[in-house]
Amino acid sequence: MDKISLTIGIFILIIASCVPKSDGLPKMNDTDPYIWLEEVEGERALNWVREQNTLTMTELHTDPRFKQFEREALAIYEAKDRLVYGEIRGDYIYNFWRDDVHIRGIWRRSPLAAYLDSKAEWDVLLDIDVLADIESENWVYKATSGLPPAYNRFLIELSRGGKDAVVVREFDITTRSFVGDGFTVPEEKSTVSWINEDQVFVATDFGPGSMTESGYAASVKVWTRGEDLAASPELARIAFEDVGVWGWTIFSADGNYSLISKSKDFWSHEILLVDKNLVTQRIDLPHDADFKGVWRDQAFAVLRTDWRGSARGSLIALDLETDAIADVFIPDSESSILDICFTSTNPLLTIQQNVVDKVFSVSLKNETWVLDMLDLPNGGTISIYGADPLNANFFYTYNDLITPTTLGYFSEATTDPILIQSSPTRFNSEDLEVNQKFATSKDGTKIPYFLVSRKDMPLDGSNPTLLYGYGGFEVSEKSQYWSKTGKLWMEKGGLFALANIRGGGEYGPAWHQAALKTNRHKSYEDFFAIAEDLIKSGITSPEKLGIMGGSGGGLLVGAAFTLRPDLFGAVVSQVPLLDMMRYHKLLAGASWMGEYGDPDDAIEGAYLKAHSPYHLLDDEKSYPRVMFTTSTKDDRVHPGHARKMVARMLEQGHAVMYYENIEGGHAAGANLKQYATMAAIEFTYLHRQLGLATN
Repeated sequence: MDKISLTIGIFILIIASCVPKSDGLPKMNDTDPYIWLEEVEGERALNWVREQNTLTMTELHTDPRFKQFEREALAIYEAKDRLVYGEIRGDYIYNFWRDDVHIRGIWRRSPLAAYLDSKAEWDVLLDIDVLADIESENWVYKATSGLPPAYNRFLIELSRGGKDAVVVREFDITTRSFVGDGFTVPEEKSTVSWINEDQVFVATDFGPGSMTESGYAASVKVWTRGEDLAASPELARIAFEDVGVWGWTIFSADGNYSLISKSKDFWSHEILLVDKNLVTQRIDLPHDADFKGVWRDQAFAVLRTDWRGSARGSLIALDLETDAIADVFIPDSESSILDICFTSTNPLLTIQQNVVDKVFSVSLKNETWVLDMLDLPNGGTISIYGADPLNANFFYTYNDLITPTTLGYFSEATTDPILIQSSPTRFNSEDLEVNQKFATSKDGTKIPYFLVSRKDMPLDGSNPTLLYGYGGFEVSEKSQYWSKTGKLWMEKGGLFALANIRGGGEYGPAWHQAALKTNRHKSYEDFFAIAEDLIKSGITSPEKLGIMGGSGGGLLVGAAFTLRPDLFGAVVSQVPLLDMMRYHKLLAGASWMGEYGDPDDAIEGAYLKAHSPYHLLDDEKSYPRVMFTTSTKDDRVHPGHARKMVARMLEQGHAVMYYENIEGGHAAGANLKQYATMAAIEFTYLHRQLGLATN
């Protein structure tokens, strides 16, 4: 998941305005009677989980909507006509595919020419179901990384049960088999990446003292084929309290760039350039800059603070030879940089203006960076993928909240996009419309949100409405096609609102930084403002308004219902953070202190406790019945957050529902069937709680 300086006086004012207790602190003992639920696979804890799961499933199975929703969701996930995405690697396109036959999935490839001609000739390279059976392992495919330019060798990441921790194994395309004496790294939160055919960067657990407080590697080594990994040379090391370190190589037509990132916290990184002799040199960028990559000896980064005459939020290019910098793009108050990627001919810059995407081709003309907008659909979300510094061609997708995804292709031979495939409509949207609205937050800031509604809806507060939010880590919530939500909610009469609150990246670094650490309440106030706007306008009412969020969004909705229970009739908190006094001691939590603050710091700790959902719980308050979902195999956000929250609520006599998938990782599902079941659980709850009749 920058420290904001705050005077004691301001801090007291914030606490006084946000804490619902007259003494300034929520009433809860410092001792935690439910800490035993943090034992992820402890027998007592798992017995408690099974009991809660049984109660939830027994209740939901009595509702005929559950099985219906499960079938409808699974039909979307397993649809034979869903888009076939892939990565261009040489003359082939590589794809990972799961369906009703290939439960765990197959990794395959087709000649690119055949794929572009809608006549893909798929060659299965690795069947994960077969591999899992042969090796008696609960393998979940995570990722592959090929070695350019031949792409005969790949590094494959496999997870047991969907965890972030992976086993990395080298795979030979020509033999369709793992390399017996190849680059293999046992299960850990590792990063392994190619340098050349005989060398890789490895950041993993090398033994005592080699991992950080956050559970990531504290050192990165160069491993040469045939040599002992333990004895391999170390290129970089960080402190125990830092987040992590890793290395990677950018392979390009104009030369390769090997790099190391040393991350002090989530927002502070030192980038090192590694030469062919394994000598490192720091790239002269601010530690808080968002480093985007190197292209033709230019290092690109988005600034989070003003630097060398360039403004916060700008995309700059730093010449590695001369150390000169130039502004590539300077956003205005309504725009921000979403992403930049690189082809062999041009960088591709995606910006958002009021949360609507535009893509530009970037070129250097007469020592000035020039942007030319590509002729792509507009009004929604555009994603560039498959771009490669070795290739001039790339794919793009377009969609919005009610428009299914279109997949297109840009070839170096033409400036016009080529339509590859369009996804069929997954839900009936004939009577739906999308509008962007703005609510006014407590401090007067205008907060955008999207509303999907029926054209003929009554404005009498009777419309069941689901409000979704995140508001953290500079992540923008985009106008994308929500097929599952569309089918299980919008098609059946529910309205959907998507919040673009501070803490996200919708308007650049300033929008994010406005809600960091002891300003996190700004996110909550923005969320409340949208809820109040929906109610005030007659669209919905508190008893008809549900909220949903996952991970940091799970924290958001947890804080929302504990701070303002009067606003909501239903709450779905997915894989959430909730105990903000111990989050930094649980799994990857320490890596997020740059976002949320340090519980052991006097000021930040007091603030966190006053806004921690687990600590805000009050047996004298009335809350809506809340649904919490998580996963035993989530090794990013500890399932103990949700477990303890539920146990505390039950102790206080509050109605609550809970479901913990025994596998699945942070995504809370290891296969398509599990994703469908989780969807059915959550949307059956929402229908019941908000009184939405099934069509």
